[in-house]
Amino acid sequence: MIVIIEFVAVLASGIYGILLARRANMDFLGVFTLAFVTALGGGTLRDVMLDRYPLFWIEHAHYPVILFCLALVSFFVPRIPEKFKQLLNLPDAIGLGLFSIVGAQYALEAETSWFVAAIFGVITGCFGGVISEIIANKVPTIFRSAPLYATCSFFGCWVYFACLGLNAIPALAIATGVTFIVVTRMAALYFDIRLPEQSEESGS
Repeated sequence: MIVIIEFVAVLASGIYGILLARRANMDFLGVFTLAFVTALGGGTLRDVMLDRYPLFWIEHAHYPVILFCLALVSFFVPRIPEKFKQLLNLPDAIGLGLFSIVGAQYALEAETSWFVAAIFGVITGCFGGVISEIIANKVPTIFRSAPLYATCSFFGCWVYFACLGLNAIPALAIATGVTFIVVTRMAALYFDIRLPEQSEESGS
């Protein structure tokens, strides 16, 4: 089941990366690079830190092939009208939710604590997007004042752990955790929910 969820997460995050690249008017190499990095970057970092080899996209070699094909097909799709640009948020939220739970589960399988597993969930869910936004010359969302992102991932992992602790069946635990992340992320965007900013106090 985790492999299936990971596959869907790769698709959702790859689509987000492609849309992000098209907004930046990149060529095919740029589109494929952003799709690749967005979909596979966080999981690669997770695997390296957990000493999981081969890396998940090398073990499942069809992942980069699928991303390559998606990037190629995107050139035959008409440019997205400006009023539909908000649709970027949906695949991003879905990818965040799916990858976060997958990352947390892999960390649990490596016998980490729940807290560390939640951090790995955030790394898996967020850091592909961080790298892709840097490539697209944007300040990463999780490093600036913006609607909740990594926070949704972190607490969604804890919702998943709570379900496991209550002996919920794995499918239900995964669905609950993913749904929590996607819903809270979309709600944060809609209602502009942010963490409070820290600022230096002025004075002599």
